[in-house]
Amino acid sequence: MSRDEKLTGSAPLRVCLVALPDAVISTLAGIYDVMNGVSMMGIASPGAEHPFKVDIVGEQAGPLRLASGVPIDVQCTIGDIAACDILIVPSVLLRPGGWETGRYPALIEWIKRMHDGGARLCSACSGVFLLAETGLFDGRDATVHFGYASEFTACYPSVLIHPERVLVISGTREDLVSSGASNTWHDMVLYLIAHHVGATVAQEVARMFALQWHQDGLAPYIIFEGRKDHGDAEIQTAQEWLVKHFSVANPVDEMIKRSRLAERTFKRRFVEVTGHAPLVYVQRLRIEDAKRRLERTAAPVDEISWSVGYEDAAFFRRLFKRTTGMTPGAYRRRFQIPEFARG
Repeated sequence: MSRDEKLTGSAPLRVCLVALPDAVISTLAGIYDVMNGVSMMGIASPGAEHPFKVDIVGEQAGPLRLASGVPIDVQCTIGDIAACDILIVPSVLLRPGGWETGRYPALIEWIKRMHDGGARLCSACSGVFLLAETGLFDGRDATVHFGYASEFTACYPSVLIHPERVLVISGTREDLVSSGASNTWHDMVLYLIAHHVGATVAQEVARMFALQWHQDGLAPYIIFEGRKDHGDAEIQTAQEWLVKHFSVANPVDEMIKRSRLAERTFKRRFVEVTGHAPLVYVQRLRIEDAKRRLERTAAPVDEISWSVGYEDAAFFRRLFKRTTGMTPGAYRRRFQIPEFARG
């Protein structure tokens, strides 16, 4: 039976959910429950009551203690699985020393065999660290938790990483699927259900489990922190001044005046070491401060605009949406701390 016939036929798709000691239990268990929930909760359409057969797979069967110390039961070993349709690596916890490659050679070789046999490889959040070790993502687009983006690039410079994106589907057969930060595994699982079972079923699953499609992307969640480990003392001094004075009028001109550099030299060196033009850097700091005010206060948007350095509130609104993908009002509705949770 061909892979395409499996996707459209009545036989369930075999899903291997990889368990390894670095795995995060909340993601692993969530993916397991939701994909099994399609049949357990009777959500699938007639004729496709059991669209997925989900197994927790590891190097050894039996109890496995995960990153949090909580054990989970590994149902099948990689030696038991000759082929599968979908292979999912859940989030993994990166220790202070970072991701160490080469610890799971048998698992890596098995993943390669599954892909050679037609399996679609999927990762949730930081799970892409393991998949990238196969080399199959080299030259391909992927996403990862934005907090791990720099470390991922250091480990796998050949992978084209997009931490601001919720879901990235790449590969010649759309066979490489990665989801971004934390709960974007919702989007990955809903995508797989929609693709293999149908959009109606995916929507019903989303409703039953109260899952969300993160349609605004991850830009609103990313906190801007300008790079300061570059070793240019003159620019670092300017950055430190800017943290407390970004709202003043003409902050770029003021930084240049305070430095010992010519304007052209200052701007060139600023871009070289921070990756941003001085004006863009100022804008990002102002938007970050505006985000905190929207989250924690009831101040009007026009007042917040003025507080962070913009007299033209219309310009501020346009800049805010261009930077975060959301209007200030939409951002406040999404992220403002509820009244009952405030101190």
